[in-house]
Formats: sequence, structure tokens, C-alpha cells
Amino acid sequence: MKRTRFGARDRLSRDAAELQRLATGLSESGGKLEDSYWESQLAETVDSLLKNGAEDDINTALDRLFEGNPRAHDELADMVESRAETSRMDFNGQEFDIQLFAAPVLAWSRFSIPAAALPKSTVEALTVHLGAHVFGADSRVALADFLFSPDQLPRSFCDTWQLTQALGQATLAGQALAVDTTGMAETNRFLSDVRYLVGSVAVPRGKPLFRWNEKDGSKENSLKEWIKQGSPNLEALLTGCAWQPLLPDAYHAGCRNADRLSRPYSLKASVAFLQTMLGLLPADIRAVVGPCYDRRMEEYRVGLGPKEGGETYHGIVWPLLGAEDEATDAAGEIETVLREAGVKDVLFLDHHFPMEFCDDCGAPLYPNAEAELVHAEMPEQAAANSQALH
Repeated sequence: MKRTRFGARDRLSRDAAELQRLATGLSESGGKLEDSYWESQLAETVDSLLKNGAEDDINTALDRLFEGNPRAHDELADMVESRAETSRMDFNGQEFDIQLFAAPVLAWSRFSIPAAALPKSTVEALTVHLGAHVFGADSRVALADFLFSPDQLPRSFCDTWQLTQALGQATLAGQALAVDTTGMAETNRFLSDVRYLVGSVAVPRGKPLFRWNEKDGSKENSLKEWIKQGSPNLEALLTGCAWQPLLPDAYHAGCRNADRLSRPYSLKASVAFLQTMLGLLPADIRAVVGPCYDRRMEEYRVGLGPKEGGETYHGIVWPLLGAEDEATDAAGEIETVLREAGVKDVLFLDHHFPMEFCDDCGAPLYPNAEAELVHAEMPEQAAANSQALH
């Protein structure tokens, strides 16, 4: 996924230099035919590096281009993502295009949000509904048999490429992918978070990949049917949670969409949480919003507490994503979401806060009405009835 990078100025390897050269050529191309030439050369080089696990060369090239040639950086990032999440495989004499996909689910709970192995019957049912409502008529679909938290997704482009290869082979064989959970990362516990179904779809070359690529399909209808038909199979997995399935999509696009939509979802979930735990109505909540900076503005932090008194009961981090910066109207979006949730007292602080965390538990500190960063603390009675969540 594209992200802001601040790389060390190491000596450039031959492969990293070649990536820079090809990405720069593509960024300066003046026509489709020239684009095709550069894309072919760049794709071949990226494929070789992903296959050989050369993550450092890829990241070094991205670091250098981010600093010196943002347009070429975006071309390279797009190509690396594309080659990591797609493949082409032969099966029984027929050529198939393979696409890794993510089906995100937004969830919140006063308890733990599960991340766990999926029962065989659930995998089979979800696979059927994905094939019927999300992917094209000629598609073959397979899922990994695990509901992933963000901490458990592939951590690198090369890891993503390996997952695409494994799932692509499983798809053509008509099998789910059994996930080896040995050494899998622990799941961080948050009030609101995302869970992911991950799978791959295989289609004969030239056939529609998604249902909305077909003449009578649309994204809106695919999402509607996926929620209607897929949701009953998710219910048993998310006991004690409120949850909202999102539209499955190509892996990196699906993850980015989940990152974007999880921000307003977490705000609304936090307001609902305070109402559930404390009986604190949205109209009686004060939200204090402050921007936090490292080298540049990185995020907004929102402290929530009662209108009367200076306590901060809960907090939310609203990170800036992709190309967003100080000029982006994230503050306006935050205010809109809070008012939609019923919070009328919204205080924006014109202050440059540092990105400070609690020394003891590592939780972010949140702004209060006095323009101080404080630890969010639930009242004693509520805290006794629920484990701490940040």
C-alpha cells in the first residue's frame, strides 16, 4: 500500500536504480504506446524482485522517488501493488487471471472483536455468495480460512505476492486455503476495528472479473446483495459485536477503502459506546478535536467526555491517509460525522499537538478543553464492568 516514507539515504542497489529509471520513464511518457513499453519493462522487473523476495530494493526505490519524484513514486507504487496482488496461471490448458481480494468488515464491541479460524461450512457458504454477487459469471473463488485483523495481514509486498500465489493455486484447485497460524501476530484490542476475509478470484483471460464489470451489474447492487446474503454467515463469527460489511474489492483497494471508512465508523461507535456504558446521551457529550504533528501533520485526535466537567472518557485517532495533508478538510468531515451521531458540542483547537502516548500503557493521549493532552479514563463504575479499550 502507498504510504508516506522517510527512507535512509543508503547506497542505491542496481535493482533499486533500475526501478527508479523505469518508473521515471513511465511518469514522463507522452502516449499510450510509450506507456505500454515502460509498463512492460517495469512489470517484468517488479515480478522478478517480488519472486526473489527483494523487498528492500523495492522500498529503497520508493523512498528515493517519494523524496525526489512523486509522480514516478506513484507509478512505481501502483505497479508494485498490482503485481503483488495479481498473477496469471495455466490450468488444464487454459490461461487464468488471478486477483487477490479483500472483503473488509467494520466492527465494534465492548468485548474483544474476534480474529479466528473460519469453520469449513462458513467458508463454503461465503465463497458461494461471493461468486454469485461480487464476481463475474465465469469466476472461480477461494477464501483463506481465517478472519484476519489488520495486524495479521501480509506485512510486505513480497508477503502479499506469496499469498496471491498460494491462493491462486487453491482457487484453481477448487479448495480453500488453510492458514498456518504458527507465529501469527497478536491482535491489538480496540473498541472499533476492521476484520478481513481474504481470498482470490480466477477468471479465464478476457472475462469480466467483478459482477459490476458485466453489463447488468453495479457496485451498489453487489454490495446490497453481499450484505443481504453474506451477513447471516458472519453473524456467528462476530458475537457481541456491531458490524458492517464493506464491498469486497481488489486487495489493496479494499484495504484502503476500509482504512478510510473505519474513521467515521469508529467515531460513531465511540459515541454509541459511551451511551451504552454510561447512559451518556450524544447531546450531553463534548468532543474536543486537535491536530497532532510529527514532521508534518499526521492525524487528528478526538477526546470525548461530558459537557459538564473536564473529564475525557474516550478518544479516537483520525489518521491522515494517502495524499491527505493540512489542506484537506478532515476537520469538516469529523464535525459532520459527530453531528450525525448527535454530538452538538464540538470544540476544535488551533494548536500543534505532539504525537504523545502514555508511558505506562502506550495509549494515545487526547486533547481536552484546556488544550492539554490527557489519558482517556472511563469512570470507575464503568471501568469495573468493562476492560480498558483505547
